Amino acid sequence: MKIAITGANSRVGQTFIQHILTHSEDTVIAGARSESAFKSFPDSDRVQPCVISYSDVEGLAKTLAGADCLVHLAGILMEGKGSTYKSANVDATAAVLAAAEKAGVQHVVFISVVGASVDSENAYFKSKADAEKLVAASAVSSTIIRTPILLGPGAAGAEAIKWASSNLKPKLLGGGRYTMRPLDIDDLCVAVLNACNAKRSGSEIHELVGPTPAQYCEIITMAAAMRGNTVSIGSFPIGVAKFAATVRGIFKPGGMSPTVIDVITMDEVVAHNGDQALGVTLTPLQKTLEKFITK
Repeated sequence: MKIAITGANSRVGQTFIQHILTHSEDTVIAGARSESAFKSFPDSDRVQPCVISYSDVEGLAKTLAGADCLVHLAGILMEGKGSTYKSANVDATAAVLAAAEKAGVQHVVFISVVGASVDSENAYFKSKADAEKLVAASAVSSTIIRTPILLGPGAAGAEAIKWASSNLKPKLLGGGRYTMRPLDIDDLCVAVLNACNAKRSGSEIHELVGPTPAQYCEIITMAAAMRGNTVSIGSFPIGVAKFAATVRGIFKPGGMSPTVIDVITMDEVVAHNGDQALGVTLTPLQKTLEKFITK
């Protein structure tokens, strides 16, 4: 099987490519926005690096030619200069789907987020839900996987935990009193590869979260204990952080905005975990933390 990946140079993309090389005989079309990203890909004759443009559907379709499955990882949490939720999360998804249909791709796996809703007042969550609607309505069959914070070596969430747990008196937004369901990136890779192999008809949505709900402050305390540290966690008021982000955004749009702060501090709650449906044995939170705290 040949698997095409958008956002292949992301942390999830890099981990997924290595997972494919280790656990299958599949080949990879690794899509990134520039050639400079190619250095993040493994040196393997089973990996074909490609520069992709979401404004060129015809060119994207040629890049996807021969792919059996497309894994769409590309998207943003923080807006930036020339990159909005609509352009990066919605319009890019529409382009990818149009190209996939032209190229004869059999199945699309779309990585979304827990909390996605077309009725959400949060622009990020709404953009991901709008993209989900496009995926579900496409002529190409699809698996949509909504994820929480992803943890693994090099992931942004893991780096934040490493930083906070290395400080004796870290200050967390709201004291870290919000519930998370961290998912091991390796577990997501298993789920995605299984979805590629299953090639189900129609469109399915699964929420895939880690096995252990925990407040962020508890996760930091666990990680600190692994380092032999005892932390005294302080609180930075969420309202103050959002006000500061609003003021900063007036002079420099994008980055850490009130929208992003709401996403970060949201309670990650799901009605049903999709681990069994996606064929995943979830990694305990302690073992996930050990992968990047004790290494």
